Amino acid sequence: MGVEHYLGQLLYRYNCVVVPGFGAFLAQKRSAMLDEASNTFYPPSKTIAFNGQLIANDGLLVSYMADSEKTDYDTMLQLVEETANNWKNQMRSGERLLFSDIGELWFNNEGNIQFQPSKQHNFLPSSFGLAPVKTAPVVREVLKTQVNALEEQTPILITPEKREAYSFRPYLKYAAIFLLAVSTGFTGYRAYQNSLETQQLAYEEAQQQVSKKIQEATFFDAVPMELPAVSLNVFEKPALPGNTQKTHHIIAGAFRFQKNADKKIRQLKQNGFNASYLGVNESGLHMVSYDSFTDTDKALSMLRVIKATQSSDAWLKSVK
Repeated sequence: MGVEHYLGQLLYRYNCVVVPGFGAFLAQKRSAMLDEASNTFYPPSKTIAFNGQLIANDGLLVSYMADSEKTDYDTMLQLVEETANNWKNQMRSGERLLFSDIGELWFNNEGNIQFQPSKQHNFLPSSFGLAPVKTAPVVREVLKTQVNALEEQTPILITPEKREAYSFRPYLKYAAIFLLAVSTGFTGYRAYQNSLETQQLAYEEAQQQVSKKIQEATFFDAVPMELPAVSLNVFEKPALPGNTQKTHHIIAGAFRFQKNADKKIRQLKQNGFNASYLGVNESGLHMVSYDSFTDTDKALSMLRVIKATQSSDAWLKSVK
C-alpha cells in the first residue's frame, strides 16, 4: 500500500504526522457548524492542514509502516524518502497530488506547496459515520406573512373550515351574525345606562355632602390687631333697661343657620364663656361672640387670651 494510505490511518489517532523530507500533516478538532450559504450542517470533525517546513523524521510514520509491512525500519525509511522525492518531482512538473480522503497538493508560482483539504472524510473517531446533512431553508415566517396577507384580503366567512357550511346554509350564518350584533348592542346600551345611573347617584351624593359642609361651615373675618376695629351695621338685640350697652364683641363665628349658632353658644358657655347671639350681619350669617365688653382695653386683653388659648381666628367687632 502507498504512503498516503498509512498517513490517513495515523491521522485518526494523531494530530501531527510527518512525511520525512516532504512535510507534516496537522489535524485540529473543529466543532459542528452550519454553512448558511449551502444550508449544510457539518458534524464535529478534524480539519487537516499541511506544513512544508516540518520535514524532520519523528519516526511515527516509518515505524508504523515497518510494522504493518513486516520489514525493517531502515528499508522503510528509504522507501518513504524516495516516495517524497517522487511527489515533489510530480508537482514541479505541474501535476497535482490527490490523496484520497486527505486532500490535494500542488506548487504555486513561488514554488511553495499549497494544500486543499478534502471535505468528504472525517478523521474524528467520535464522529464516525456522521456525514454532512444538507437541508432546505426554513420559510416559516415567509409563509406566515403570506397567510396573514390572504386572511386580510379574504372574507372571514370563506375559510376552508366553513366553506361547506357557507354553501348550504348561508341564511343561518346571516341570522347568527344579526343576533350577535343585536346582543352586543343591547349589552353595550345596558352598560352605558348603568354607567350613567352610577354617575348620577355619585353626583347627587357629592352635592349633598357639599351642601352639608357649607351649612355647617364657620366663616371668620379675621382682623389684625394693629388695624382699627371694623364697624358693621347689624340688627342688635335691645339692651335691658338700666344696663350699659356693651359695644365691643369678641367674635367666635358666623353661621348660615341659627341652629348652628345656638349650638356654638351652648358649647362656649359649657367652656365658661359669657357667649351671646349678636344677630344677623349684612351677609345673612348668624354671629356668635365669646364675650362682650363696654371697656375697650378689657376687650382687647380678653381677645389676646382667646387667640392664644382658643382660636387664632377670633376677632374684635365694635359697634357704635
